[in-house]
Amino acid sequence: MRKRINFKNWKKIVLVLFVLGIAFLALSGYMAKFIDRVMSPVVQAQSTLMERLNFIINLFSISQDQVALVAENEDLRNQVAELQNRIIQLQQNLNEADILYALLGFARSSPDEQYVPAKVIGKDPSPFLKYILIDQGSDSGVRAGMPVVTNKGLVGRIDAVTASAARVKLITDSTSMINAVVVEAEADCVVQGSITGDITIEMVSQDVNLEPGQIVQTSGLGGEFPADFIIGQVLNVNQINNEIFQSASILPAEDFNSLQAVLVVSNFSPANTAPLE
Repeated sequence: MRKRINFKNWKKIVLVLFVLGIAFLALSGYMAKFIDRVMSPVVQAQSTLMERLNFIINLFSISQDQVALVAENEDLRNQVAELQNRIIQLQQNLNEADILYALLGFARSSPDEQYVPAKVIGKDPSPFLKYILIDQGSDSGVRAGMPVVTNKGLVGRIDAVTASAARVKLITDSTSMINAVVVEAEADCVVQGSITGDITIEMVSQDVNLEPGQIVQTSGLGGEFPADFIIGQVLNVNQINNEIFQSASILPAEDFNSLQAVLVVSNFSPANTAPLE
């Protein structure tokens, strides 16, 4: 009678031999190609999946970074704008301080005169009228007819007054006429304004030797202005043969387009010569 084959033992033996065979093939290098072929698609799929996952993660990260950068740039722009405004304000304050310091020095150099300092707060919009507005009026002792000057020279005279402000007619206005003198030539003349804002000296005898650069200042004649306030310098001489008088254009001592502060000569009252005329 034949013995039955023990299949359980055979299974164990076959399994052991299979494992030993696989191990032998792996160690001998024969399984490398097989493993590469089997695992390559898996590795490739995993790599592709990780790339896409990293792309999505980076996309969200970049979006968040961009939002943060935009917010940071906006904040920096606001800071720069604020600093620029501060710089402009400091420059304006410095310019005003320089102007006031110059006016103060001029006032101290003329102890015989009394001055009311005033800030320029407006200009006449008309191109044919040369007026400015200042922030001092009758409450500060400002009266119509008072001369207005800066440390550089004559500006004009008070034309109209309210309690807290005044209007100044500039020497460049077409209705402005000032008795003056050309210092180096020792010649009396009349300084005349114009619609264009240019000023000239008129009524100068042909015998007078006018030259560019000569100083023109108030003479005090007529009683409308004190003497010795500088008006400007002779610029171009207009001398025509057979004419009784010669004339000349003047470069004003003050730049009327950039006036910021002035001094009102408060202890001068213009003489009323109307009854005599």
